[in-house]
Amino acid sequence: MNSLILAALAAVLYIVAYHTYGRFLARKIFKVDPNAKCPSETHHDGIDFVATDKTVLFGHHFTSIAGTGPIVGPAIAIIWGWAPALVWILVGSILMGAVHDFGSMMISLRHEGRTIGDIAGDIVNPRVKSLFMLIIFFALWLVVAIFGVVIAAVFSIFPESVIPVWLQLPIAIWLGFMVYKKGKSHITFGIIATVLMYATIMLGAYLPVKLPELGFLSDVGIWVILLLIYAYVASTLPVTVLLQPRDYINAFQLCIAMALLLLGIVVTHPPMVAPVANLGAEGAPNLIPILFITVACGAISGFHCLVSSGTSSKQCDLETSAQPIGYGGMLLEGMLAVIVIIACGAGIGLGLEKDGTLYTGVEAFNQQYASWATAKGLGAKIAAFVTGAANMVSGLGLPKEVVLTLMGVFVASFAATTLDTATRLQRYIVSEIANSCNVPALGKKHPATFIAVSTALLLAFSSGGDGKGALALWPLFGAVNQLLGGLALLVITVWLAKKKVPVIFTAIPMVFMIAMTAWAMKINLVDFHANAQWLLFGIGAIISLLQAWMVAEGIIVLVRLKLK
Repeated sequence: MNSLILAALAAVLYIVAYHTYGRFLARKIFKVDPNAKCPSETHHDGIDFVATDKTVLFGHHFTSIAGTGPIVGPAIAIIWGWAPALVWILVGSILMGAVHDFGSMMISLRHEGRTIGDIAGDIVNPRVKSLFMLIIFFALWLVVAIFGVVIAAVFSIFPESVIPVWLQLPIAIWLGFMVYKKGKSHITFGIIATVLMYATIMLGAYLPVKLPELGFLSDVGIWVILLLIYAYVASTLPVTVLLQPRDYINAFQLCIAMALLLLGIVVTHPPMVAPVANLGAEGAPNLIPILFITVACGAISGFHCLVSSGTSSKQCDLETSAQPIGYGGMLLEGMLAVIVIIACGAGIGLGLEKDGTLYTGVEAFNQQYASWATAKGLGAKIAAFVTGAANMVSGLGLPKEVVLTLMGVFVASFAATTLDTATRLQRYIVSEIANSCNVPALGKKHPATFIAVSTALLLAFSSGGDGKGALALWPLFGAVNQLLGGLALLVITVWLAKKKVPVIFTAIPMVFMIAMTAWAMKINLVDFHANAQWLLFGIGAIISLLQAWMVAEGIIVLVRLKLK
C-alpha cells in the first residue's frame, strides 16, 4: 500500500466527519448556544479564566492534548501491523475521542468551568465525585512524573533539541507581552516568534547540550528535576504570560512539521513496509484488548477530558468555539497519529542505521520491530518515529542534521506542553480535593502546586538517581488513562439523559471503553500477580474496584432516569 494514498484518504475522512457528525453533535445533541455567556467571561480572573480567541485557544488545547501520546502509542501498536492501528485511530477518533473531548468541554462550559471530576458530584452523586477525583489524581500523578522522564529522555537521546526547547520560553514570554500588553496581532507576532524558534533549531543542530552525571544523579535525573521546577513556575503563572503564547508557537510548529511530513510523503511516497497485520509478533500480547490501551492519544484518551474541562473551558470565548477546539482538535490529533503510522511503517524503510549497518525496506522495519521487547522501550518508540519522519522530510532536500533536530524539538516541545498543563490540572484537582475535605489552605495556588510537583518528584526518584521511577508504573498508565475516558463518557451520558437528549452517541463509546479497559486491567493484574509485582497489582486492584463502584453508581442513576 502506498503511504500517500493512506494519508489522503484519512485527511478526506476527517474533513467529512467534522462537517457532518461533528456539526450534528453540536446542533442536535449538545445544542451549542452562540449567545450563552462562558465561564471565561462570568468568572474572569486574568489568571486561569481568560476569554481567548479560538485560534489561540486551539493552539493551547491541541498542543496540550497531543504531547507525545499520538507518537508513542502508534509507534508501538504498528508491531501488530499497520491496518489494526490505522482502523482504531480513524474509528476511535471520529466516533469516540472527538465526542469525548467535545462533550467534556461542553459540560464544563455549562458548569462554571469546573473539571469533569468535580462536576460528577452534581450530575451523578457526591460518592462518584470522590471516586472520580481519586482516579484523576492518580492519572495526573503518573502523567506529570512520566512526561518529565519523556522530555528528559528526548534531551538525552537528541541533545540538539535542548537549546531550541529552552529558548522557546523567553520567545513565548515576549510574544505574550506583545499580544496582551501591547495589543499587537497574534497572527503576525506568532509568525515572527515561530521564525525565531526555528532559528534556534538551526543553532541547536550544531550546538548539542549533554549534561554530565552529578554525583548519584544521571543526566536524565538532572533534567527531570529542572523540568519539574519549570512545571511549577509555568503552571502558577497567568495563562497569558507563558502557557498560551508558548502553545500558540507550538501550534505553528505543529502545522509546519505536519506540512513538512505531508510534503515528505508526497515527494518520497514510500510504500508501507510494515505488514498489513501481524498477530503473531514475538512476545506481543493479544491484539484485543491491548491495542485499545496502547493507542490512546490519536483515538481516545482520558487525559483529554481533563484538558477540555480543566483549562480550555476556562479560556473559551463562545460555545460555538467548542466544536472546532474540542471535536476538531481530536481529529487533527488523529491525523497526526496517522502520519506517525506512516513514518514508522513506511518512512523507516527509507533507511535505518543500526550497529553500523544500513537497512532499508522490510528489513529496516524488521530490525526496529524484531520483537515486543525491542519495540516497547521509550527510546525505541521515539527513535522509530524520528528516524522515519526524518527520512521522509530529508527527501525535500533539507540537511539530515537539521531535520533530526527539528523532529526532536517537535517531540520535546509537545511533551513539555503536556507536562505543565498536567501540573496546572493537578493543582486544580488538589484544590478541589482540599476544599471538599475542608482544608482550604492546601487548596491555594502554591500549596496545591507544591503537592502536585513534589508527589511527582518522589515518584520519579523512587528508583534512585536516574529519575525513572515513574516508569515502574508505566504498565498501569495505558489502562488508567483509557478508564478515565470511559468514566468521563459515563458522566456525559448521565448528563445528556437528565436533559432528555438521545444518549446512544456517548453510551456506545462509554460501554466499549469501560469494557476494553476492564478486560485489559484483568490481563495486567494476572500478569502482575504471576510476576510478583505486588505494587502494580495492589494499585491496579484498587483502581479496578473504584471503577466498578463508579460504574455501578452511574448505572443506577441511568436506570432511575429511564424509569421516570
